[in-house]
Amino acid sequence: MQKHPYLLLTIAPLLWAGNIVLARGLTTIVPPITLAFYRWVLATVIVLPFAIRPMRQTYSVVRPHLPLIVMLGFLGVSAFNTLLYTAVQTTTAINGSLMQTALPAFVIIISLFLTGERITGVQFVGVSICTLGTFVVVLHGDMMTLQTLNFVLGDLLILFGILLYALYSVLLRKAPVLPPIALIGYTFAIGAVLLLPPFLWERATGATFPFNQTTILSLLYIAIGPSIIAYFCWNGGISIIGANRGGLFINLLPLFAALLSILFLGEQLRGYHFAGFLLIVGGMLLFNRQPSSARSS
Repeated sequence: MQKHPYLLLTIAPLLWAGNIVLARGLTTIVPPITLAFYRWVLATVIVLPFAIRPMRQTYSVVRPHLPLIVMLGFLGVSAFNTLLYTAVQTTTAINGSLMQTALPAFVIIISLFLTGERITGVQFVGVSICTLGTFVVVLHGDMMTLQTLNFVLGDLLILFGILLYALYSVLLRKAPVLPPIALIGYTFAIGAVLLLPPFLWERATGATFPFNQTTILSLLYIAIGPSIIAYFCWNGGISIIGANRGGLFINLLPLFAALLSILFLGEQLRGYHFAGFLLIVGGMLLFNRQPSSARSS
């Protein structure tokens, strides 16, 4: 799959879109920290039988970089997802989708300061076109909708979470070269452990949820799809083409979320979906276009 980084980076936001749609449906059933905790504990339990041997074999490589690995587990597993699940308790769907379009810009800014990685004028135009496409989708083609946006705590939590995930995406390239399953095993396990104290606090406040078919199937989906499969795809794609180019693929998330809403919530496919899709794909192609000198060499 290393020959197909763009496919990997397309699968990840598709699965994450499903996670957001599902999380919205569970807001009145499962407390947010509890949802994040069980998600990552279950994902860790599924992954560890396959990851434990590569983790042991590579520990000598990981040991000097352990603070970085712990930071990746905190940023990409514990913090971002807990903030997301907490945010959807109060924010609207349109505000939440709009906030996520900030990720590529955050990645570019953080990359500039931490790695000195710059973008060209053409790439800047590509980012702008992608952002415009996401605006078209989440605003349903009506820019006047911006006048009705009201920022609440959930909006700020999502924005902060995206900032942390942008930092995760940039730091991912600084991680030691490991088998993907080993890196996943380390970050998942660390993230799950770091979620234990806030989970116990939430339980102490009396927050519980019913174990039934709906919650069990929901937990299985978010533990396998948006967690294991999506993180394999995202980490693999970022490690190949870099955070600046790879981070742009998060712009597909609002589009996929809209399409999933059409499939599962019965919403209609409208012209702004097509317009947003064309803008997003066009901006991504422009951003990732190689200069003619590079193609001919």
